[in-house]
Amino acid sequence: MSEKASISINGKSHELPIITGTENEQAIDISKLRDVSGAITLDPGFKNTGATKSAITFLDGEQGILHYRGYPIEQLAEQSTFLEVAYLLIYGDLPSADTLKDFRSKISRHTLIHEDMKKFFDGFPSKSHPMGQLSCLVGALSAFYPESLDPNPSEEDENLTIMKLLAKMPTIVSWIYKKSLGHPVMYPRNELNYVHNFMNMTFGQITEETTIDPAVVRAMHKLLILHADHEQNCSTSTVRIVGSSNANLYASISAGISALWGPLHGGANQAVIEMLENIRNDGGNSAKWLAKAKDKNDPFRLMGFGHRVYKNFDPRAKIIKKACDDVLEKLGIDDPVLDIAKELEEAALKDQYFVDRKLYPNVDFYSGIIYRALGFPTDMFTVLFALGRLPGWIAQWKEMKANKEPIGRPRQIYTGSTKRDYVPLDKR
Repeated sequence: MSEKASISINGKSHELPIITGTENEQAIDISKLRDVSGAITLDPGFKNTGATKSAITFLDGEQGILHYRGYPIEQLAEQSTFLEVAYLLIYGDLPSADTLKDFRSKISRHTLIHEDMKKFFDGFPSKSHPMGQLSCLVGALSAFYPESLDPNPSEEDENLTIMKLLAKMPTIVSWIYKKSLGHPVMYPRNELNYVHNFMNMTFGQITEETTIDPAVVRAMHKLLILHADHEQNCSTSTVRIVGSSNANLYASISAGISALWGPLHGGANQAVIEMLENIRNDGGNSAKWLAKAKDKNDPFRLMGFGHRVYKNFDPRAKIIKKACDDVLEKLGIDDPVLDIAKELEEAALKDQYFVDRKLYPNVDFYSGIIYRALGFPTDMFTVLFALGRLPGWIAQWKEMKANKEPIGRPRQIYTGSTKRDYVPLDKR
């Protein structure tokens, strides 16, 4: 007999089913609670509320575990490619060699974006933020591909929409960067792999052949894999709730991009570099700022240390730390901001205050350092996060559709005025 939870409201007892996931996570199913009792639950920020059942990503913050479709993130980051992980997330299993070849081929057919999209770039103000541009451009894809608006597409049509978005996202991101420099855009070269092609469009020049260091390409593969999905976070749950209205994929992903934009979510790695620059401008005394972080009366907090979900350590941080060290050594970067980052990292890993509180450097700390070392401006960091998170968003949207989940509609506890009569304007 399945387990039940009992809740007593106004003297009446109600039994609610307990659901157990494949990793033994337990949840009380409250979907019928209002029907049987008239009450709802209140959970600001949804910190204790499961909005869906999902087979995509498993995360255990206490143990520092992250799995994509059952595969440990450590194995995927070390042995896989970003496009292979994208296939895994979206379709459920690692592809065979032939399947992956076909997947790459289909994506390569759609890497070009419509030339009319160049007019969007001409209309953006010169200082407009790259995330605002990305949200707009991805949402606009639905205007160029109106067949994507069908809420009940065939499997073939849905896959075509997915392929187009995966293919065009690197082109859009690279063009945003090129336009910020006032440089002519680079077109895709489909003989290059997905990540190499993106790096070439971003840092290549039409005036000469550009060689992208293989170590840099490998580091980007790892960064994108580590960001590919992360369970029901702010942007992912946004994609699912927007998609639950039968909004098309492009609109749903555009909404996710907007949710990711916030500094409490995708903007965290940008905040890391801005913090490091502030420390440098103050004289570069990292010990002073570590002391400020430990002072409970000081509002300063170290950005890129600790994590809301991971109570032990961020498994992604261990992986990206090595990639970060490899890239910095390979490129021979001489940057005082990065020197400060290394000082903070070393001190925080040894300082008992941070060790006791498990405030270890997280993935945002190291990713910001790598992006800076590669030459990306800080306002592009969150756009790169979105590029990595794209397969996860698509997988979550696809799963939500396949499960025929109802439209998202949270409840509330009303705390406003009770009924009152209207007072004419001349008597107020």
